Amino acid sequence: MARRALNDRTLKALKPAKPGQRYEVGDAAMPGLVVRVTERGTKTFALVARYPGSHNPTRRALGEYGAIGLAEAREKARHWLALIAKGTDPHIEVERQRLAEQRKQADTFAAAAEKFFTRKLKTQRRGFVVERIIRNELLPSWGGRPVTDVTHRDIRELVEHVVDRGATTYAHNVFDAANAVLNFAAAQDMIEANPARLLKRNTVIGPKRHRQRVLGDTELRAFWRASGQLDYPFGPFFRLLLLTGCRLDELGRARWREFDLERKAWTIPAERFKSDSEHKVPLTDDALAVLATLPRFSSGDFLFSTTFGKTPVRGFSKAKERLDRHMLNGLGNLAELRGEDPTEVKLAGFVNHDLRRTVRTRLSALKVQDHVAELVIGHGRKGIARIYDQHRFEDEKREALAKWAVLLRSIVEPPSANVVPLTKATA
Repeated sequence: MARRALNDRTLKALKPAKPGQRYEVGDAAMPGLVVRVTERGTKTFALVARYPGSHNPTRRALGEYGAIGLAEAREKARHWLALIAKGTDPHIEVERQRLAEQRKQADTFAAAAEKFFTRKLKTQRRGFVVERIIRNELLPSWGGRPVTDVTHRDIRELVEHVVDRGATTYAHNVFDAANAVLNFAAAQDMIEANPARLLKRNTVIGPKRHRQRVLGDTELRAFWRASGQLDYPFGPFFRLLLLTGCRLDELGRARWREFDLERKAWTIPAERFKSDSEHKVPLTDDALAVLATLPRFSSGDFLFSTTFGKTPVRGFSKAKERLDRHMLNGLGNLAELRGEDPTEVKLAGFVNHDLRRTVRTRLSALKVQDHVAELVIGHGRKGIARIYDQHRFEDEKREALAKWAVLLRSIVEPPSANVVPLTKATA
């Protein structure tokens, strides 16, 4: 076997072997590397070496010339020789790498997220909220990528984009959701470590600030009118949020089986309540009047649904946008009645959770005791009282919500033909 200082010119000049034969040319620059030429002129790189488990030198193909170049063949031969020196069969290592790459392609971020939904979130009370964030914010950007390719830079840029939208508080939730999925992926050996650990949320987002937004009387009046302009399910949904002070997901996933209309009570089961304990919401006559307008479905018993009760309603953000538009129009009309320029009217931004803060603030103004007001909006007692005082304050909560209904009616019922009156509240 001849040896030459191979280069592309000499490789291209190699002529086909005689019919029925083949020949080899060794590479003078890389021991063991040969190029085999067939009668058809096919040129294949091979490494002649004593492989683990064999006493005699044998040839193994590295790749066909054209598919790989001379430099790549030399590098591959060098790598194989290093493996052989360690007692590793190159074919076993190649197969391991192939399987690792195959696993990498199969372990997309979307696949990791779906496992996370099934194995982790399914048992968590607010798991559907986290799932919604992941589906809305993370999957559109990273879903098709191998989860190993998601870097701390990717996380930072995505979260910063949410901050740039003006949703700083929500950005913290997005960061938490990404961190949760990647922690799960690390625990499942899909990635070596969670890249989010390299980020500090205060640096990326800024300190988490508590919201202080409370709706004023004029805004409450506009809110009530605007909710009356929205069809089922969102119109009555927003009104019940304001009347009860409950959380959006608690009401959004409410079922008729949880309501005792004769006793005027709604019992939120422990698995759906934040404090992991059953929570009773007294229903005022105003709340019952809204409930009386809701349809009953034979296919399922969710109060608010677009699938005939089979599944709970979704699309709150778009409904909130419609509510805001109606509110702004209503505020403009009120300004015009006062002789002001309606085009100058602005609606200060608020989120659905601000309705709970509004209810809680108004209860304090009505001189409802703090511990009762906290129980009304579903905040559990703390410290020793949580352990030893098992009184549920049901009557006190009912009285507090009745006072709130009376106050709300006085706000939303000014002399105007466009206002839909509330029914009279009873304790």
